Amino acid sequence: MSFTVAARHTGRVPSLVAERVRADIEVLSHAGLHLDAFLAEATASLRRAVPWVAACVGLHDPATRILAGALKYGDLQGNNAMDGVFGRIEYGGEDPTSFQDIHHAGRTAVSMHVDTGGEVERSERMAQLMVPYYGYFDEARFLFEEGETFWGSLSIFRGPDDPAFSAEDTGWLASLSPAFARGVRAGLVAQVAAAIDAQAVGPAVILLDGRDRVTQLSPGGRERLTEMLLGEHSGDPFSVVTALAGSARRFARGETAMPPRVRVRTRSGLWLLLHASPLSDASGAAAGDVVITIEEARPPEVVDLVVAAFGLTARERDVTRMVLQGADTREIAAALFLSPYTVQDHLKSVFDKAGVRSRRELIAKVYTDQYEPRIQSQLGADGWFAQP
Repeated sequence: MSFTVAARHTGRVPSLVAERVRADIEVLSHAGLHLDAFLAEATASLRRAVPWVAACVGLHDPATRILAGALKYGDLQGNNAMDGVFGRIEYGGEDPTSFQDIHHAGRTAVSMHVDTGGEVERSERMAQLMVPYYGYFDEARFLFEEGETFWGSLSIFRGPDDPAFSAEDTGWLASLSPAFARGVRAGLVAQVAAAIDAQAVGPAVILLDGRDRVTQLSPGGRERLTEMLLGEHSGDPFSVVTALAGSARRFARGETAMPPRVRVRTRSGLWLLLHASPLSDASGAAAGDVVITIEEARPPEVVDLVVAAFGLTARERDVTRMVLQGADTREIAAALFLSPYTVQDHLKSVFDKAGVRSRRELIAKVYTDQYEPRIQSQLGADGWFAQP
């Protein structure tokens, strides 16, 4: 059976509508909105210029580029039954239109119809999932890029009676990449962590077999996954688990260099760290099973992400790291081979971007906003906050 889409393009995005939408999204990206509010409004605004029947935003850890959560709109909202399959397909093999491969190729946006010459079944994602299960016959996807990495992605879909996405469509979508990246960065640090529930759980372990079926689950596993639900538009957090599992199997095959891990901001504002390890049998051969560990992220594990979310330059990040280590202006100047006046100039810029007025407020913004709910807890034997 062929899933080829008829070559009916929308043509160029109407310039007046396109510029109005672009301006709206630029304003939203500077508004300091919480993540869900920014993405819902920006995705709806985009629809006026490039119509879609369904949309899915992926949130990605900027260090590992692995899926950290998803939000769905239109026909996809609430339809989460196949999210685990998506994670396996997207991260378990090689596809030139996967998010990671698009980025590695130096691209920002693709249209499945354009990239495959209309033969969308050449993509495992389209042939096994999007066409037969959802009835979507074309997809355009673009990355929320900044420099060498990306903070998120947007996939939009059309059905068999809709025109295919054109090259002009994807070119225009790519132009929105910086604004979406800015809005996601701001949204990640706009929320202060909520108070810790007395029933908070500790680390959890999930064991998957080679077909991504859960074979064992430690106490607290379901609770941790529930924490990862991002609200009414949330996709199934299990897609993050299967994305990690697929990445772990690629690591076991020697296709990637580092064991996969991802940092996830929960709906309550807390950070979780998930990492995956491939398992082998007694002979040392890869068995396909993967163990996923979920635990609350410690400050050193998220500081670089929070600092990057402020949109600092490389030198401003260097200065900020030293401030967080307690260094004064003279020590920073000596370590970075700068004059004290230049350090002060960098600090002023850092304060402006982080929305603070002093070093004390900067430290609070990075640490206290994320971890204040834990500060009243007793320390455990490992030096981390014990459960209340």
